[in-house]
Amino acid sequence: MKKLIATAIVCVALTGCNNTKEPLYYYGDYNSAVYAYLKADEVSVEEQITILEQVIVDAANNSKAIAPGLHAHLGMLYFDTGNAVKGIAHFETEKQLFPESVQYIDFLLKSAKGA
Repeated sequence: MKKLIATAIVCVALTGCNNTKEPLYYYGDYNSAVYAYLKADEVSVEEQITILEQVIVDAANNSKAIAPGLHAHLGMLYFDTGNAVKGIAHFETEKQLFPESVQYIDFLLKSAKGA
């Protein structure tokens, strides 16, 4: 009987430790895109843009919040391709979604416009 009670207590304790919370933000393949950006020679900028645009679509389709930094990274990629309009649009989206990033994004915008 003592073994049965002890086993039950262990099972209840282990079940209580199961933390299957849903992540706060949706990352999709964002980490892969950042890695590809840092490697720079294996995946083209256009392919990286496609990956990040798909992450945004997937997040929207699943009603999930997009990860911090994704729009900023996408904006930088668009600036790399010479598409300043889309670059600025994604920087502005990053600022709207994450107001704590305003100073940094403004710095990136200023740097991008100066280049």
